[in-house]
Formats: sequence, structure tokens, C-alpha cells
Amino acid sequence: MTVSSSTRRVIVYPGTFDPLTRGHEDIVRRALNLFDEVIVAVADNVPKQPCFSLSERVELASMVLADLPGVQVLPFDGLLVNFVRKVGAHMVLRGLRALSDFEYEFQLAGMNRRLDPEMETVFLTPAEQHMFVSASMVREVARLHGDVSPFVHPLVVGRLSEKFAARLT
Repeated sequence: MTVSSSTRRVIVYPGTFDPLTRGHEDIVRRALNLFDEVIVAVADNVPKQPCFSLSERVELASMVLADLPGVQVLPFDGLLVNFVRKVGAHMVLRGLRALSDFEYEFQLAGMNRRLDPEMETVFLTPAEQHMFVSASMVREVARLHGDVSPFVHPLVVGRLSEKFAARLT
């Protein structure tokens, strides 16, 4: 059975993804069990001063997620509600690792719903082995030349190694 484009279930998974972690990958895989398409929306979040440029983050996410049919990686800036409308979606996916994430994510979901009453937010939790992993922790371990291979795809390990080796010279 084919699903017409008007009934396709599309969800947008926004984030900085600096870098994309195994937890992010897990959330995308879980979402594909519920939705026909997952749009990974890589935010141009300059105030966070990302380690990787927007184009590097989009490229890495695209390469890491390339084997997953139904996943599209796109850059975005500005209001999330505008991006979600632009891609024709009505749902946003957010990952929750711990209780500490909930309050912030709950506020975001409320603001997005206020800006667009038709927008719904879906929360998923990653597998237990990824619950404590955050992109900022991965960057910090990599910066200190620790082993991040359990937490990110091998392509990301290589890019992090290059990035932090370059900063030593």
C-alpha cells in the first residue's frame, strides 16, 4: 500500500546536532517506526558557538543517517514553526534524556503551540545506553582527547579528532 503525500506522516526533529550522537540516531530510528518521514532540521544556532559549522553538521548528519529511508537532513534558521510550516509538517520531535530536559522541552512545546496552534510536539526517549550522552559532553571528551567512539558514529569520531588535533597546532 502506498501512502499519498497528503496522508504521509512527517515529523521534524530539530536540533543543533553538534555533533550528531548515537542518542540522536536512536531517536531518528525510533521515530521511523511511527512516521513515514523524519526531517532532521539542523539549526544554525550561532549563540551556542558550535564546534562544527552549519554545513559540516548537515554533511555529517546526512552521511550518518544515509542508510535510513525516509530521513531527510535540512539546515534551518529562524523560528522553528516557520520551518515546520515550510516543509508541510505539523509535528515536532524532541528527545528527552532526563527529567532535567523535561521542563525546558515542555516550555518550548508550549511556545511553539502558542505560535502555531496546529503544531504538536512528540517526545521520545533514547535507549538506556544513550540516556546520559549529550553532544556537549561528547565535545568535551573529544576536546580532552578521550575516546568518544561509543557515543558517536565513526565518521563523527574522525571529524572530532581532526577538529581538536587542528586546535593543538
